Amino acid sequence: MSTGGKLKTYRSRRDFRRSPEPSGKGGRKVASRSIFVVQKHDASHLHYDFRLEVDGVLKSWAIPKGPSLDPRVRRLAVATEDHPLDYADFEGVIPEDQYGGGTVLVWDAGTYKNRSVDGDGKPLSPERALEAGKLSFELWGKKLRGGWTLVRMEGRGRDNWLLIKEKDEHADARRRPLSTQPASVLSRRTIAEVAKEDGDD
Repeated sequence: MSTGGKLKTYRSRRDFRRSPEPSGKGGRKVASRSIFVVQKHDASHLHYDFRLEVDGVLKSWAIPKGPSLDPRVRRLAVATEDHPLDYADFEGVIPEDQYGGGTVLVWDAGTYKNRSVDGDGKPLSPERALEAGKLSFELWGKKLRGGWTLVRMEGRGRDNWLLIKEKDEHADARRRPLSTQPASVLSRRTIAEVAKEDGDD
């Protein structure tokens, strides 16, 4: 499917005359390494949107409680529509009468490496790994690093996944970056500052 086809749902839900979100038609250059982004989204409920670049778009999951560095903690991650790559730089206020209305900031960003394999230990592409229901990857972000896994929940439909931190040198049950590092990695602003500075007067 073309990138435009993958973004059909994304575009159908938004009025770009009203929302400052990117339409994806301008595009963002594909880098040599795949990107990831975590956006803090203060909408009807505060949550975190986790996005991975896969085949020209950002595969996206809403994580109500945000990622945890504790490998014992499994965070619910609900799959949402694909987003354009240039959404990775989006920070601002979506009008309340628009889909996803609320304030968005870039909480973390960086690159990632797919580490998924099949039952025989052979490498799997991110697309095939997601179809199979388990994607393993390594993040190089400013706040999140090391190995992680997204696993589809059995018997809960195709949209409900779990985000799990792997046990490695970057795992730390004591660290709480969601509360200790709340600011944007792009603008250094807090969610309240983005709302005040980018919202309607």
